[in-house]
Amino acid sequence: MNRIFGTSASKKPKPSLQDAIASTDARIASIEVKVKKLDGELARYKDQMSKLRNGPGKNAIQQRALRTLKQKRMYESQLAQLAQQTFNMESAALTTENMRNTMATVDALQASNKEIKKQYGKINIDKIEDMHDEMEDMLERANEIQESLGRSYAVPDELDEDDLEAELDALQFEEEEEGTSYLADINKVPDFIDEPPVELSETPTHEAMKATG
Repeated sequence: MNRIFGTSASKKPKPSLQDAIASTDARIASIEVKVKKLDGELARYKDQMSKLRNGPGKNAIQQRALRTLKQKRMYESQLAQLAQQTFNMESAALTTENMRNTMATVDALQASNKEIKKQYGKINIDKIEDMHDEMEDMLERANEIQESLGRSYAVPDELDEDDLEAELDALQFEEEEEGTSYLADINKVPDFIDEPPVELSETPTHEAMKATG
């Protein structure tokens, strides 16, 4: 059926906004070339009229200059319209691009929000609180164990300083008595000797010198 009625099976894609902007810019460039050409003609007519006197020849050139000026004004009007169209299309393109960026941002935020809810849904606040309570109990038990291991044995809880000083004085007195008795025992004669030893003088006697001599 498509071949009979002359329609093609594949349709050309519609021009995008950027394509329309590019086409309009090309038309503007073409019209600007024409306007520039008309400016040259007007300058030539002006030069010719300045050299002629009033008369039929000058009037004919003046009529040509008027037609050229009207044509130039028409092109300038088209340039203004095309420039406005380009501005509108560029504004629309910018708005479209901003909307795309906004939608991409919204989609990313929605996906992130969904993932956050999914992850937080796996967290049980009650379990976390119970875990904290268990940790506190374990730390308290550990401190109690440390205090129990560091406890001193066979030491009274309260000691009287006066009793301690008296006990220290008694120990010092016993040490002094033991030292005195030790020195006294050095000069004591043993029990198995009948007579005490005779002390000899340091200077030898006359009889001793004869005996040795």
